[in-house]
Amino acid sequence: MSFAEYEIKTIQWGEARGIVQNSTAAAQAIKTQEELDELIDAIRNNDRAAMADAYGDILVTLIMGCACADLDLLTCFEGAYNEIKDRKGYLNKDGIFVKEA
Repeated sequence: MSFAEYEIKTIQWGEARGIVQNSTAAAQAIKTQEELDELIDAIRNNDRAAMADAYGDILVTLIMGCACADLDLLTCFEGAYNEIKDRKGYLNKDGIFVKEA
C-alpha cells in the first residue's frame, strides 16, 4: 500500500471512532507531543521496537491533526519539501545546520 492509501485508511479509522469529528488540531498536537516524548525515551534507551512504534504513532497523530484542521498531510509535506529541496549546506558536529551563502 502507498503512503496515501495508509493516510486515507487512517482518516477513515479516525472518522469511525469520532476522532476527526470530535477532536481538534490542538488536541492532536498534544498527542503528537506525547508520542514525541515516547520517541525520545526510546532513542535514549536504544529501543528500536519502541522507536518504530513511536514514529508510527506520530504519523497517526499528524494525520488526525491535519484531518481535524481540514488539511492533507501529504500536501503539507509537499510544501515543506518544496521549501527545503534547493537548500544547500550541512549539519555540523554540534547539530547545527549551516546554510551555504
